[in-house]
Amino acid sequence: MNQSAALYPWGDNEPFYSFSAMMKKKYGRRVQKISVDAGFTCPNRDGTKGVGGCTFCINDAFNPSYCTPTKTVRQQLEEGMEFHRKRYRRAEDYLAYFQAYSNTYKPIEELDKLYHEALKVPGVSGLAIGTRPDCIDTELIDYLANLSKSEIVLLELGVESIYDQTLLRINRGHDFGTSISAIQMAATAGLHVGIHLIFGLPGETKEMMIESAAIISGLPVSSVKFHQLQIIRNTVMEKEFLQNPDIFLQFTLEEYIEFIISYTERINPSIAIERFAGEVPPAFLHKAPWSRLRYDQLLNLIRNEMKSRNTRQGILCDLNQFSN
Repeated sequence: MNQSAALYPWGDNEPFYSFSAMMKKKYGRRVQKISVDAGFTCPNRDGTKGVGGCTFCINDAFNPSYCTPTKTVRQQLEEGMEFHRKRYRRAEDYLAYFQAYSNTYKPIEELDKLYHEALKVPGVSGLAIGTRPDCIDTELIDYLANLSKSEIVLLELGVESIYDQTLLRINRGHDFGTSISAIQMAATAGLHVGIHLIFGLPGETKEMMIESAAIISGLPVSSVKFHQLQIIRNTVMEKEFLQNPDIFLQFTLEEYIEFIISYTERINPSIAIERFAGEVPPAFLHKAPWSRLRYDQLLNLIRNEMKSRNTRQGILCDLNQFSN
């Protein structure tokens, strides 16, 4: 056994279980996601559960320039693949990433048409589907489980926080129990379940966030994306921040690196980490964080600091508490 395999359970020299390592282990190759905006909406935007959406959200801030519902799914994927071929030369295959809004929030017949339009594009070998936990039901899970028999299917759920008071405050429209039910339903059907968490939401302390690691570690989650809260211009959250900034925990770069390493040490080592932080174009931000540090630069800082401390993902996670 080589030294890296001896050091890290996932068998490479990263001090955390990376998403790329998980994909290579499970599917035997590297894949790159290509974002698609297929014109979905959300139940707390269209009046079903509420209006206005989550207080932190303007979806355009998260979409690449080629990603717009005025283009077909195929056109968005072809333009995205051309962009990523120049940037990620090691990518062998692509996943159509249905990213904007809630991408299971249509009847199955419409979903099937959109998903298969993406799967017919040469070079696309599967789907990554971003959605809300309250846009999951047994019919959808059965459909996705059947699709996953022949295609790569990754389901990504916006959990954001484990605290119901936080979810209510940000107008999320569902509680954490809904997230647990959706995760368990999807995992029981054999689906890959990824979740998103946001650190720094109003009213949450660092201790509250750290405590969530044990809860997340006990769920049947395959991967996770971490996002530091970034205040987007012209959102309800920006107004709240301007009125009462003291309720927001704003990380300096050094504080965030310290925090995210502490969190990573407590996360189940079987959960792949896809991202340690989010990126938003500076034009959308109330204030650009960390001197506009790029994500790849932040990732290197986190990686190097973990190695210098001789620490790794899950080193403080008590796996025995999940054995039953």
